[in-house]
Amino acid sequence: MTIPDSAKSQIRLSISASAKHREILTPNPPENNVWTAQVITLFPAAFPGLLAESLIGRALQNGLWALQIIDLRAFGEGRHRNVDDTPSGGGAGMVMRADVLGNAIEKVRQTTPNPQPLIYLSPRGKRFDQATAKTLSKAPGVILICGRFEGLDERLIEEYNIEEISLGDFIMTGGEIAAQALIDTTVRLIPRVLGNHMSAKEESFSEGLLEHPQYTRPAVWKGRDIPEVLLSGNHGKITDWRQTQAKRLTKERRPDLWRAYCAEHERDPDEDQEV
Repeated sequence: MTIPDSAKSQIRLSISASAKHREILTPNPPENNVWTAQVITLFPAAFPGLLAESLIGRALQNGLWALQIIDLRAFGEGRHRNVDDTPSGGGAGMVMRADVLGNAIEKVRQTTPNPQPLIYLSPRGKRFDQATAKTLSKAPGVILICGRFEGLDERLIEEYNIEEISLGDFIMTGGEIAAQALIDTTVRLIPRVLGNHMSAKEESFSEGLLEHPQYTRPAVWKGRDIPEVLLSGNHGKITDWRQTQAKRLTKERRPDLWRAYCAEHERDPDEDQEV
């Protein structure tokens, strides 16, 4: 593929975020092999967004992971940097061009020392879950394509064997919000990002179950007490209570997760009537 002159020198960032947020973006591939998210988007100013805040943002500033934003418009064709065209065969909307996105992918891969999963945020993709996040967190990073309009030219998906991932059965205007959600979910599994590694181990989905109910002070609020077992100091009973509550909530609210959990542990999903 022929890469436009404007994109040959380097992957440039086109960002209108605050100076504080701009500083934590990584203009070039990091040299210390940290987990890196590379996002191809028509809206670079959407990043880092919430990824610059709280523990995730602090970890980004501290170099525990890296974020690169690739402005797809720089690879566009013609004077107006076109990135899309009308659907072949007719129909409403526009389709993102294979040659334009192909050039962007080629350029990103040239600057990436280690192979990374190439993912297109798409409503027709496999549903994103905690297991997928764990798998991605153990890779060198990810390359994410934020779709727009009617999606990508199918030939591009076939040529690069792009994995399609969806957040759920609904449609958004573009893939930028989905990309941030995927990055946030994945990055928090990287060692040292959350600080307390037990936080990630005890959260919803970490063992295939929803998280147990949580309580804190005051001990009584509007006539509602904290369960007595949580104030007992008996850590064995507290662990048992939390496990029972996690199972109960999962069985009531997510029968699909409960069936999967029982299958993994060779249990009958209809047993344990007390749960």
